[in-house]
Amino acid sequence: MGQVAQTLLQRSLRKLGHAAATAGATAGVTAGLLIATLTAPQALEARTLQDPSAAASFPSVQLAALPPEAQATERLIRAGGPFPYAKDGSVFGNRERLLPRKPRGFYREYTVKTPGARNRGARRIVCGGQPPTRPEACYYTDDHYASFRRIVQ
Repeated sequence: MGQVAQTLLQRSLRKLGHAAATAGATAGVTAGLLIATLTAPQALEARTLQDPSAAASFPSVQLAALPPEAQATERLIRAGGPFPYAKDGSVFGNRERLLPRKPRGFYREYTVKTPGARNRGARRIVCGGQPPTRPEACYYTDDHYASFRRIVQ
């Protein structure tokens, strides 16, 4: 099962779990089926990314291969700003659990401008480590946290 499908199932499970608490057994049975799907052997692919030792095997992308807007955002991160969006530099909670597991506050997120978008769009760079201008690792997502690739120089 791919990471995008895994994340969508996890989001559905959270919603159905809430519905089960308020609506009764029917939603609970549906949530149970989703749990069974998530615990299938195919789901292990995404879960292994929680293991810190899995960071080395994370899918990667060369910085030069990213869109020019992502390259510009990476330069701003290393310069310490100024950032164009108020949320840039805020703590990223890794709720999707796709990045290696770290303590809260380790990861920070930054918007990658999307030409023609009226909002922040779906593209982000998430970096971890201190100081923020010299992160240990940065990850790029173009699908709003459904998948990540580690940025390499």
